[in-house]
Amino acid sequence: MLITMSILSAHNLGKSFVTQQVFRDVTVHVDKGARVALVGTNGSGKTTLLRMLADLERPDTGHVTRRRGLRIGYLPQIPVFETDATLYQAMLTVFDEVLALQSELRELETALGLAQGDEYDRTLARYDQALQRFEQLGGYDYEIEIRRVLRGLGFDQDELDMPCAHLSGGQATRGALAQLLLSRPDLLLLDEPTNHLDLTTLEWLEGYLLHWTNSLVVVAHDRRFLDKIATEVWELSFLKLETYTGNYSAYVQERAERLERRRREYEAQQEHIAQTEEFIRRYIAGQRTKEAQGRRKRLERLERVERPQEERAVRMRLQAKLRGGRVVLSTHSLTVGYPAKALFRCPDLEMERGERVALIGPNGSGKTTFLRIVLGQVRPLTGESRLGVKVRPGYYAQAREELDPTRSVLETMLDRQAALDQPVHEGTARNILATYLFTGEDVFKEVNVLSGGERSRLALALLSLDGANLLLLDEPTNHLDLMSQEVLEGVLSDFNGSLLFVSHDRSFIDALATQVWAVEGDELRAYPGNYADYLAMQQAAEPAPDAEQPTAKRQEEQRRQAQREERAQTRAERQRQEQALALEAEVDELETHLAAIEHEIAQGVGPARIAELGHAYAQTEQRLAECLAAWEQLLAE
Repeated sequence: MLITMSILSAHNLGKSFVTQQVFRDVTVHVDKGARVALVGTNGSGKTTLLRMLADLERPDTGHVTRRRGLRIGYLPQIPVFETDATLYQAMLTVFDEVLALQSELRELETALGLAQGDEYDRTLARYDQALQRFEQLGGYDYEIEIRRVLRGLGFDQDELDMPCAHLSGGQATRGALAQLLLSRPDLLLLDEPTNHLDLTTLEWLEGYLLHWTNSLVVVAHDRRFLDKIATEVWELSFLKLETYTGNYSAYVQERAERLERRRREYEAQQEHIAQTEEFIRRYIAGQRTKEAQGRRKRLERLERVERPQEERAVRMRLQAKLRGGRVVLSTHSLTVGYPAKALFRCPDLEMERGERVALIGPNGSGKTTFLRIVLGQVRPLTGESRLGVKVRPGYYAQAREELDPTRSVLETMLDRQAALDQPVHEGTARNILATYLFTGEDVFKEVNVLSGGERSRLALALLSLDGANLLLLDEPTNHLDLMSQEVLEGVLSDFNGSLLFVSHDRSFIDALATQVWAVEGDELRAYPGNYADYLAMQQAAEPAPDAEQPTAKRQEEQRRQAQREERAQTRAERQRQEQALALEAEVDELETHLAAIEHEIAQGVGPARIAELGHAYAQTEQRLAECLAAWEQLLAE
C-alpha cells in the first residue's frame, strides 16, 4: 500500500469580497511531490486560494495547516522584483549559505596549513563538516545552475549584468521565476507562469518542472503545459472545489462523465418525484390514503439531488462579410525592424484565401511589428507587404490598446458600431455583449477596471462587428480561461476567412494552423502544417550529435573530478609536510643520541658496557638511515 504524506492541508476555506462569495467549504491537501493544476473560469478564486496557501491572505472561514518548517515559494501574476542589484547578483542571493560556506572553507584551508597536532585535527574536522554541507547544497554547481536556469528562461549572456530596475515587465516575471526555481522551495505556487514565455522557454520550463521533485500547485491557461506537468487537477467552479486524478486531458474526460452521471441522477430523481406527487394527488383522498400519506412523508425526507450546473461559455461568432481574392497577403524583399535595428528578413511569401498561418518566434523578435506592417501601421525597413484584392483585415492587438480605458463596455461597443457605420442600438449592443458574458451591470464597467480576461472578451466582441475576411490576431488566448480558449478555437476553425495569428499556445496552433512562419535568428522561414509538423521538421534537420564532443554534463563532471583531485592533493601535501616535520625531529633526536653514545665510549668504560653501547649505536645508526631515506623520499614527492 502506497502511503503519502501531506505537507499542507486546507480545511473548509471560505472567502467573500463585500457581498460576493468567492468560494466556500474548500478542503484540499498537498502531498509531498504532488503536481497540481488549479483550474476554473476567470474570477472563480484561483489566485485567492493560492494566496491563502502561501499564507498571504486569510480565509473568512476555515484554516490552513502547514508542515513545520515548510518552505513555500509563490509567483504572483505580477511579481515584485525590485532590487538595486544586477540580474545575476539577484540570483546569487538564493545561495547566501553556499557563499558563506565557500568563504569559510577558504579560511579553514589557510588555517590547516598553519595548524599542528590536536589543533590540526580539530580544524580538519570543521573543514570536513563544512565541506559536506557545501556539497549537499550544490556548492560546486550553483554558478552553472544559475546560468542554466537564466538561459532556459530566455536571458542572454549580456543580460546577466543588467540592473533589475531596467528589466521589462516580462523580464521581471521571468527573473522572479528563476529565483524561485533556484531556491527549490518545498512547495512551489505558480500563478500564470507561462504568460511571458515564448515557445522555446515554455518547453524548457516544462522539462524543468517534469524533474521537480518537490510539490507544485500551478494556475495556467496553457492546456498542453497542464497536460505535461499535472498529475492532479483542482477545479474551482460554482463556489466549490472538486479534485480529479491525472492531467488536464484526463480531467476534461472525467469532468464530462461526472456531469453526465449527475444529470442522469437528477433527471431520474425528478421523474421519481413527479410520479410520487401524481400518486399522492390521485389517492390522498381515496381508498389508498395511508399509502399516499406514507409516500408524502418519504418524499419530504428525500435528500434532493442538485441540478447540475455548467459554467456559462462565451458564444462568439466571427463571420467574413466579403469574399476576397485568391491571394490574401504577399511580401516582396521585406525586412522587419526599426531604423536603428533590423529584426528579420522575410522571403517573398504568398498567403492564399482560407489559409491559417501561425507566426511564432522568440519574445522581441518582431512578430507584432510584422502584423503592424501588414496593417500599414508601421513601415518596413525594406520591401513591402501587400494585401490582396477585396481583403478586409481585422486586428486583435495583444495589449488591447484599441480599448479606451475611460469608456464603459457598452459605450465601447456603441462607438465601434458608429465607426463602422452600423445601426447604433443599445439593445443590439447589449445582446452581443451578453454572448461574451457581459450582462446586467457589467456593461457599465469602465474598461480600466476590467480584468485581463474581460478585456480580451470585449476585444473579441468588437472584432465580431468588423466582418473582416483576414483576421490578424496577436496572442488571442492570453488571459482567456480554458473554456473560452476552446470556444475561440472552435469559432476560428469554422471561420470562413483567413487567419494570421501570433500565439505561444501549442494546442491552439496545432488545432488551427495550415502553415507555420517561424522567426529563426534574423530570418523568417515558412513551414507547411501545424506546430507538430514544424517540430518534426526541426528535429529531422538537426545534425547528429558528435560522440567525440563532450556534453556539458560530462564537462561539468570532469571539472568536479578535477576539484576533488585537487583537494585530495592538498590534503596529501599537508600530510607529507607533517610527516617530514616528524622525521626531522626524530633525526635530531637520533643524532643527539649517537653523540651521547660516542661521548660515553670516549670516557673509557668496561668491556661489558662497551658491548652494550656498540649494539645501541648500531641500532640508532640504522634507524637514522631509515629516517633519512624516508625524509628524502618525501622531498622527492
